[in-house]
Amino acid sequence: MSTPTLTLNDGHLIPAIGFGTYPLVGVDGYRAVRSALDAGYRLIDSAVNYENEGTVGKAIRDFLRESGTPREDLTVQTKIPGRHHDTARAVKSGYESAARLGLDQIDVLLIHWPNPITGKYLDAWRGLVELQQQGIARSIGVSNFTAPLLHEIIEGIGVTPVLNQIELHPLFIQKAMRAEHAKLGILTESWSPLGKRNAPYATAAVADAAAAHGVSPAQVVLRWQVQLGNVPIPKSATPERQVANLDVFGFALTEPEMVAISALDTPDGRLFGGDPATHEEM
Repeated sequence: MSTPTLTLNDGHLIPAIGFGTYPLVGVDGYRAVRSALDAGYRLIDSAVNYENEGTVGKAIRDFLRESGTPREDLTVQTKIPGRHHDTARAVKSGYESAARLGLDQIDVLLIHWPNPITGKYLDAWRGLVELQQQGIARSIGVSNFTAPLLHEIIEGIGVTPVLNQIELHPLFIQKAMRAEHAKLGILTESWSPLGKRNAPYATAAVADAAAAHGVSPAQVVLRWQVQLGNVPIPKSATPERQVANLDVFGFALTEPEMVAISALDTPDGRLFGGDPATHEEM
């Protein structure tokens, strides 16, 4: 399957849909990542705190060697943890992630959570800028940053993140954050894009659209994400579901269908109450 790409604010391209790897570890994790690559995923998302960069890296290296796929066709993304929110430690963290992945360069390196109470995200962002200057990170961005925190790091360091990976699904559509991203030229990436245990597959908005287009409810939600301009990062260890999740570019939702799905939004539909204004993850 050929996946469309989007252009980041630094000029690099990123696939319009990716593959999430939390909590895929060990032999089963390797098989799941390898299966996703074989299915056609070209954006693979990991993190230090997933404790699977070694597994993900091995699957990527084996796939590249055995398939003959050029390295530049893959976008490998990972994230530094809160305990590395210091400029020097962030730089070391980036080098260690590259080593665990077994890659010369990380395509997209993110700050995982801002940890605003600890308040060292500016130092962490400065470290990512250094990693980009040193060639260890090609593109740099953030995850779970609020609008005020985005403005603070942009104004404080002078470098705008290429993307912000945030919780975003039909029960929590993040309209204000998407608008802020658009204003700043930052791509919106969606974690838990289907809504996990709260996935609204049985709602009329999703079920009716699935029936109308002859696709699954999950495909409808992922297509909704894509049409909003988000880059969803779904995770599945099931090969058949991996293929289906990637196959969302052969149909388009109508405007009424898009509106109906967006209307499922709730004031705070967060899955676990992880408000980035207060959440701390080390």
